[in-house]
Amino acid sequence: MALKRSSDSSEASEDGAAGILYLVGTPIGNLEDMTMRAIHTLQQVDFIAAEDTRHTGRLLQHFQIGTPQISYHDHNSQSRIPELVAKLQAGQAIALVTDAGMPAISDPGYELVQACVQANIRVIPIPGVTAAIAAVCASGLDPQRFVFEGFLPTDNQARQSRLKAIQQEPRTAILYEAPHRLIRTLEDLQNALESTRPIAIARELTKLHEEFWRGTLADAIAYFTNRPPKGEFTLVLAGSPPPTTPIWTEEKLLSELQSLLDEGISRSEASRQLAALTNLPRRQIYQLALTI
Repeated sequence: MALKRSSDSSEASEDGAAGILYLVGTPIGNLEDMTMRAIHTLQQVDFIAAEDTRHTGRLLQHFQIGTPQISYHDHNSQSRIPELVAKLQAGQAIALVTDAGMPAISDPGYELVQACVQANIRVIPIPGVTAAIAAVCASGLDPQRFVFEGFLPTDNQARQSRLKAIQQEPRTAILYEAPHRLIRTLEDLQNALESTRPIAIARELTKLHEEFWRGTLADAIAYFTNRPPKGEFTLVLAGSPPPTTPIWTEEKLLSELQSLLDEGISRSEASRQLAALTNLPRRQIYQLALTI
């Protein structure tokens, strides 16, 4: 059963021929975030590849969607991908969904999309709510330039490497975390960065008990240590502040020049070294050295 072409639709890609993989965004909590386009797509495809068929089954029942499901998750993806690609090549339309949010964003989907691209199979996203975007928009931190880190690695070496990269990242960083690992992640971030780094923490986005907490890393550790974390968390971390450039006053330059001259370094060499350190013209510093 292919998605049928609609004469009054401007989106031929949405209602085009079969042999298309649809990446369908589903609600992350509030069922009212389900789009009409997502419902229409799930109704019309041949079948739905779901991360958890029981979880998705409840969603389909709510919207009275009777399309059959097939499981697709991290543990069976390697065997499922050839099967799904073969069905797509045979002309079937498939919708890929995860338990919440957009497929492939900290969820299964990337490898299947990659296989479809390599097989020249069309991939169409059906956008839906994403916790990362929802959190950064309401965080109060800079949303113009940001990076998505997802979940930090659990392996210590890989985790430290990622933390080091975040330490030097000037853009706002978005992370996901489970409640039982939240304190550890906040402590690791504080150790890698600084305790005063601003952070916004969103909990249970779009759900009844949605909450935003804003402050510093040190404050966040104190707050959540006294209030055991519950629910799913999205962390929005301010980027690394730009390095401060020291102000080289004439008095400071003279002091540094005097120290170098006292070490027996010539005026010319002292001026060269100080010019390299301060990015000031060597001639300017040499003229100052002549006054000593």
